[in-house]
Amino acid sequence: MLENKVRELRARFRWTQLDLADAIGVTRQTIGLIEKGDYSPSVTMALKVAKAFNVTIEEVFYLKGDD
Repeated sequence: MLENKVRELRARFRWTQLDLADAIGVTRQTIGLIEKGDYSPSVTMALKVAKAFNVTIEEVFYLKGDD
């Protein structure tokens, strides 16, 4: 299962969902769905999220429970 730290990174940067959405060119609703784990972003979108926070993709997204 794909997990993420989008909410934690937004808090660190003091960004709203809308701030991040605007930075990567998606809707606020998309960011909310990603944070809840109801939507798995494309590789391109995941890379844009990582770039927006100036971190590696692995610092944002990771697999959990996939033994």
